[in-house]
Amino acid sequence: MKFICDLSWDTKKMLERIYKQSKHHQTRQRAKCLLLSLKGTPIKELMKIFEVTRKTIYNWFSSWEENKLLGLYDRAGRGRKPKLTKEQEKQVKEWVKEDPKNLKNVQIKIEKEWDYKISKDTIKRTIKKFDMRWKRMKRGLSKSAAAWELEVKLPKIKELKEQDEKGEIDLRYFDEAGWGMRACIPYGWQEKDEPVILKDVEGKRINVIGVMNVRNELYYEQHEKNINSEMIISFIDKFSEKIEKKTVLLMDQATIHTSDKIMEKIEEWKEKNLEIFWLPAYSPKLNLIEILWKFIKYEWVEVSAYESKKSLRNYLTKVLEGFGTEYVINFA
Repeated sequence: MKFICDLSWDTKKMLERIYKQSKHHQTRQRAKCLLLSLKGTPIKELMKIFEVTRKTIYNWFSSWEENKLLGLYDRAGRGRKPKLTKEQEKQVKEWVKEDPKNLKNVQIKIEKEWDYKISKDTIKRTIKKFDMRWKRMKRGLSKSAAAWELEVKLPKIKELKEQDEKGEIDLRYFDEAGWGMRACIPYGWQEKDEPVILKDVEGKRINVIGVMNVRNELYYEQHEKNINSEMIISFIDKFSEKIEKKTVLLMDQATIHTSDKIMEKIEEWKEKNLEIFWLPAYSPKLNLIEILWKFIKYEWVEVSAYESKKSLRNYLTKVLEGFGTEYVINFA
C-alpha cells in the first residue's frame, strides 16, 4: 500500500494553502489527497472520496514524487482541445443574449455558421466564462423614472412657453444662488509672467432668491443667512402680491422646494393665480435663471467687487437692479 510520508512542516502548510485557495479544482483535489494520505487514509477510501480510479491516485502520488508542487498542476497542452476559438466564444455569448431562453436556437446558428455541431453543455460552459447565469428575469420599467418624467414634462414646458409668448401667462424661472468672499475664478487676459491674483478673503456668503422671465424682468431678495423653506415661502408670498395675471414658477426639485411646508402653500398660491411647476429631476439646463447666475458670477461682477463684503454686496445690488436695462440676456 502506497502512502505519502515525511513531508516538512512548510510543505504541509503549503499544501493546506493550495487546497483552500487554489482556483483550480483538480489542483485542490490533489493537494487534499496528499494531506489525507499523509494521515494514513487508505487508497480505497481515497478512491471513494475523490471518485477516481486507483490508477489516478497512483498517478497523483507519482507526479508529486517526481515534480513536487509542480506535480499538482496540469501541464500546458493537456486536456481536450477547445471546440471554440476566443472569437467564436464571444459570438456565442452574443447569440445567447439575443435568445436567452433557448439554447437550441444557438446550436442551430453554430451549425449553420461554422458547419459543426456542439452540445448545450458546451454552450453553457462557454457562457459561464463570461459570468452568465441561468436565473429568473426581472420585470421593470424600460426607462428610468427620470427619463419618464422628462418625457412627460417636456411637452408641458413647451406648452407653457407658448402661452407665455402669447401673453396668456407670465412664465417665471425660480432659483437661489450664493456669492462668497472667495471669488469665482473667471478667465481674463493676463500677461504671461504677471498673472492676475485674486484676493482670498474669508466671509459669509451673500445669497439671492430670484424669479425671472425671458423678458429680463427679475424679482429678487438678498440674504446673508442660508436659504430655507420658510424664507422661500415668505419670498413667494410677497411676489404673489405683485402678479397681474396667471403666473407659473418653474423650479427644480431641491429638498427645500418640495418640503411639507411648501406643499401646504400650493393651494393658497393657486387661489392667488400663482402655480408651481417642478422641473424634471437632473435637468438644470431647463431652468433659465441658471444662465443669469452664470452671467453675474463670471461676466458682470468685476474682480474689484471681491475686495470686501460691502463692495460685493453693493456690486451685486447694482447688477441685480440693472438687470433688464444695463445688463441684458437674449433668451431667444
